[in-house]
Amino acid sequence: MSFAVFTGGFGPCDKRRDLNRGWRILVKPEEIKKLDAYFKRMFGSTMVVKARPRKDDSAEVYLGEEFLGIVFRDDEDGDLSFNFSMAILDVDL
Repeated sequence: MSFAVFTGGFGPCDKRRDLNRGWRILVKPEEIKKLDAYFKRMFGSTMVVKARPRKDDSAEVYLGEEFLGIVFRDDEDGDLSFNFSMAILDVDL
């Protein structure tokens, strides 16, 4: 898999071109810190947001040691937001 970093007139952007799949929006380390603080404030101190080991287009969310889901950065139409995706298996219900 090969990548090309996109740069604009003001320096590096937060997008990376995956030559096989198109543009991916990167989650920056400072955004992960802000998301971690938000999740702790909203849901308790045991919530943790971590960078993913082999991907930089999303972050992982944990409740203690239990993996809960993934947070993606959405910067479409100039409105920045973060989308949290959590799968719930039927055996867990």
